[in-house]
Amino acid sequence: MKKLFFILYFSISLHMDANPAIDLSLPELGDRVSGAVSSEQEKIIGNEFLKQVYSQAPLIADPLIQEYSELLIYRLSEYSQVEDRNFNILLIDENSLNAFAAPGGVIGINGGLFLYAENEGQFASVLAHELAHLSQRHFARNVLNSKDNNLASVLVMVSAMAAAVATNNPNAFMAGPAFLQQQSLRYSRLFEREADRVGFNNLINAQYDPSSMGEMFEQMAKMRRLAGDNIPEFLLTHPISSSRVADAFNAADQVESQYTKKDSLDYQLIRGRLRIKYEEIPLNAIRKIQGIIKDDPSNENRYALAVAYKRGNKYQDSLDMIDGLINENPKNLILQNTKAEILLDKGDAEGALKIVNNALNISTKNFPLSVLKAKILSYKKELFAAEEIIRDQLLRRNTDPYLWLYLSEIQRDSKNVVGYHRSRAEYFLLLGQYEDALNQLQFALKLTENNFQISESIMTKINTTRKIIEGTRGQ
Repeated sequence: MKKLFFILYFSISLHMDANPAIDLSLPELGDRVSGAVSSEQEKIIGNEFLKQVYSQAPLIADPLIQEYSELLIYRLSEYSQVEDRNFNILLIDENSLNAFAAPGGVIGINGGLFLYAENEGQFASVLAHELAHLSQRHFARNVLNSKDNNLASVLVMVSAMAAAVATNNPNAFMAGPAFLQQQSLRYSRLFEREADRVGFNNLINAQYDPSSMGEMFEQMAKMRRLAGDNIPEFLLTHPISSSRVADAFNAADQVESQYTKKDSLDYQLIRGRLRIKYEEIPLNAIRKIQGIIKDDPSNENRYALAVAYKRGNKYQDSLDMIDGLINENPKNLILQNTKAEILLDKGDAEGALKIVNNALNISTKNFPLSVLKAKILSYKKELFAAEEIIRDQLLRRNTDPYLWLYLSEIQRDSKNVVGYHRSRAEYFLLLGQYEDALNQLQFALKLTENNFQISESIMTKINTTRKIIEGTRGQ
């Protein structure tokens, strides 16, 4: 945590040097919340927080799940009061219930949230609540309400947040920020109720069934009763009381019944995908879903069985199951993507490519389809075409470490050694692993000394990285 604090402090200082117009002092005059922590400060702190989580926490690298989560959050944000909708959405590879909002538009979702939220309305209610934390600027207001609201204390808080997420240990968060311990419980309860109220209004404006939030609270309360001493992190930081559940249902009773959206096919498919992901043994997953599907042949269960068959190398069974779903939902891109995945795993790259190309004609530059097409082309040894697709995606997702990592793998296979080292450096920079990034950049520079334009670009990166490393060492 001490190392993280130094990295955060120096990175913000470096950003201030590069952007002298940004005032990182904590003024007492003017807008009181922005005076405590400005929106620009939150963005800088959030970016450094991201690096630590990328570096330490297990993440879900699945474009289908990533895109679904992003689209839902952006849709919900249209009904929120969040001014800056440039979100960074993290999918934490943990099957426990958790979600969080961090400074600068960072939203984290545990894979387990999909498992505990039985429908999209319940899932969306948690995200609407987290968006409300951002729109109401609860992080900055926590700083404002503290007795120790200098920049150093803010950074200690963010250090603790990153440690808690990375280790899946809420005690790391509770022990870190001294100024949070100084606050009375009244403030945290106040902010939770405010996030409930604001999130509820945004949820119904997005046309979701107003009972969804109360149902999710009931699920959480049930979990809390059954958890004993092993209380999920989300329930420690978002305590559920009987009055909170009652308030949610009372609010729903006051709303007209026109808001009826509770679920979507896409949510059912993503939930089914994650159910199989967290089954360690493929054959056990197949048997379990086969037993369930006899009484409940839902889209979710049928899709889950198709994914389980794929994991168990039962490709024809998987294709038969997915084809049945596609016949009923021919335009669903998740189903089309999944069929192409099955064919690629089976070794039918041409069949997979045909499906992906047809789907991309409907949804040009679609993220999961584009990544899958790059994988298919890599399988076919069409590496330059695969690299071009990933580079195009990076124009819109330049801060996605896994895209940079995948690009470096394609470049390695195509013998593009300079490109490989530069892409690896970008990957390590996003993870905050500056020494590793510097090594990669120096390797690349040795190979490009005769190309002035490329070597100048690399030297600029090297100098910036060295400043960060020297600053952290000097602390």
